[in-house]
Amino acid sequence: MSGSAVRVSEHATQAASGSPKPAVSQAAAGPAFTARVIVGLVGVLIAVVIAQLNDHVIEVAMPDIRGALGLSVDHGSWLSTAYQVTQVAAMMFAPWCSATFSLRRFTIGAVAAFALLGIAFPFAASFASSFASFDILLTLRALQGLAGGCLPPMLMTVALRFLPPAIKLYGLGAYALTATFAPNLGTPLAALWTEYVGWPFLFWQIVPLAALSIGMVAWGLPQDPLRLERFRQFDWRGVLLGFPAIGMLVVALEQGTRLGWTDSPLICLLAAGGIASMALFLVNEWFHPLPFFKIQLLARRNLSFALITLGGMLLILVAVPGVPAAYLAEVQGYRPLQSAPLALWVALPQLVALPAVAALCNNRRVDCRWVLAGGLGLTALTCFVGSSMTSDWTRGNFYALQLMQIAAQPMAVIPLLMLATNGMTPMEGPFASAWFNTVKGFAVVVGAGVAEGLTTMREHVHSNVLIDQTGNRTQALMLAQHDLAARLNLGADAMRGLFAQRIHDQALVLASADVFRLMGWLALGLIVLIPLMPTRVFPPRPAPAAVPAPQPEQSIASAMTAAHSNTAKLPTHV
Repeated sequence: MSGSAVRVSEHATQAASGSPKPAVSQAAAGPAFTARVIVGLVGVLIAVVIAQLNDHVIEVAMPDIRGALGLSVDHGSWLSTAYQVTQVAAMMFAPWCSATFSLRRFTIGAVAAFALLGIAFPFAASFASSFASFDILLTLRALQGLAGGCLPPMLMTVALRFLPPAIKLYGLGAYALTATFAPNLGTPLAALWTEYVGWPFLFWQIVPLAALSIGMVAWGLPQDPLRLERFRQFDWRGVLLGFPAIGMLVVALEQGTRLGWTDSPLICLLAAGGIASMALFLVNEWFHPLPFFKIQLLARRNLSFALITLGGMLLILVAVPGVPAAYLAEVQGYRPLQSAPLALWVALPQLVALPAVAALCNNRRVDCRWVLAGGLGLTALTCFVGSSMTSDWTRGNFYALQLMQIAAQPMAVIPLLMLATNGMTPMEGPFASAWFNTVKGFAVVVGAGVAEGLTTMREHVHSNVLIDQTGNRTQALMLAQHDLAARLNLGADAMRGLFAQRIHDQALVLASADVFRLMGWLALGLIVLIPLMPTRVFPPRPAPAAVPAPQPEQSIASAMTAAHSNTAKLPTHV
């Protein structure tokens, strides 16, 4: 039979069977997972890590930056607030922008803008000092937060889109580095630049890795076409409602402790306006044909549970490491250089612990819900052990707590990522990324605000109680002061100052123990949700190849008859 006859026969056989041979395009099958794509993925990971590092390093070193620039505490707090506002807002809208402008273009643009703004800030600081213009610094920091906030959603998007099912969990483990590794590395790097090099390098440290990231992303990730037609359905109401909503809420949380929470009309107005705008934003997203957030995804119990637990867990991860750092700085007089070993004790083992937990969860015989329960249980144990702290504790007393956190943090974060993304299609990846990263960014702000506010409130309570109890024992106090003044050769004014400092130290210790205790109960409360909300999920695996169904003999005979008939009609060439 001639080649034309064979092709006609194949076509006839497919038509008779009713199941034509599928023509699988590259777009339908998904991009090939090659070494080039791996380089691009690593480039995105580097970009996200430097964005997180910049945030935490600047936060830790803010007292040194204020001293170098001659800024007040209020000015320093507004620099941090401006960065957080735009960073969290960018996480809301970045997945939509990456789908419109292409993942590669958008990531490269965000990394380049982030690095250039980091380069410019120290130079602008000198200029601003000369002209007494704080607005320049505030604008640059806000713009850098906008660029930095665009990067974390890209990592989850590329992991869901490019990674094969068998190793997708390891890619999500790399994403977990942004919640465990990068925050703990902030204190050591801040100590390095402030103690040995100079404060401008707090901003310039990102430049070499940013250049490397841009090169890897440009070479490794495939270039998608522009989809500017999406602007025809652009969610303008979503931007006009969502950006102010998240901005007002973040400002209220960041500035609440400094301005007195409900004692400040500004904080009350911002909180009320933010909640109202956020409610309107969510209603708008429900009905919009091309939303930034797909509210309907929350009907999935696992995703809803993962977002709730992620928010609670990140609140704990912000509050718990902050307690030893604040205590050692205020009571023991530690600089970041002396506190750095505590942070390194948690940060560096994450490079081993995260892949190990990912491998554990990638085993089909392991239920990730109970891995999550184990991580939350270790976190609760850490908090309850920490609640027994006293004013005699030094850095060495906290190492046991950090040791438990080495295992607790990845055991809590990776199962949440697995529960949230299981069953997600690449088309749903940007929506999942928007949900997960916005909750993550906002939970970090909430955690910092709650920890600071709770510590301040409980410190005032304990201080009042201590002073009241001391006033009830006037004679004992006078004898103790007289004996101490004689031994230290101190005057009356110095003794009053020493007494006030001791009251402050004890009140801070008791307040820190209260924060530990509250975070421990929160972790136990999250464990209670595990049997109630999530369903069991299994690690992703490649879909089995489709086996063609056997064809009936009659259909094959009919196909062959049709083939002979069509062959007879073909012209013959000599």
